[in-house]
Amino acid sequence: MTDRRTLVLASASPARLGLLRQAGLAPEVIVSGVDEDAITADTPVELSRLLAEAKADVVARLPQAAGALVVGCDSVLELDGQALGKPADAEEATARWKAMRGRSGVLCTGHCVIDTASGRQVSATATTTVRFGEPSDAEVAAYVASGEPLRVAGAFTLDGRSAPFIDGIDGDPGNVIGLSLPLLRRLLADLNVPITNLWTPTA
Repeated sequence: MTDRRTLVLASASPARLGLLRQAGLAPEVIVSGVDEDAITADTPVELSRLLAEAKADVVARLPQAAGALVVGCDSVLELDGQALGKPADAEEATARWKAMRGRSGVLCTGHCVIDTASGRQVSATATTTVRFGEPSDAEVAAYVASGEPLRVAGAFTLDGRSAPFIDGIDGDPGNVIGLSLPLLRRLLADLNVPITNLWTPTA
């Protein structure tokens, strides 16, 4: 029987950690501390991939990640050709929601997996179209006051208080929450690691 590999999540996101745990995985968490503002790219899709690669690379170099599979992810919302991450403050979050309501945006999540045992690295970006509803000014104000939009890319999340303000999506819902499990499975397969080998033992 093959020894189960250690999986390391290079992200502080509780949503990403929750998705992995729900899928039967038990990753360790090591936060990268990457300065996201220092990384630029021509497109939101490329930016999300470069950010994911940077996070995974920093963590993969740490002694505590030796021999592990390191997963880095980063999400941005593409709206009007711009890449929108976490809003800087409540004012920006309010303006963002007033610009998004009644429209569609594309949530881009970059994924990077580094096998520190072999030094191999694979990466890709998953995209999901998000159709925003039309919350009233009062609903937007209440949502911004909750603090949630300041903690998430695009100022919204599919698994939190903003869920009632999202009319639908086209694509992988997990990708909107922060991590595409189907894409992760494919990237691990490219490294010759079946995702089933990473499942925690069942009782």
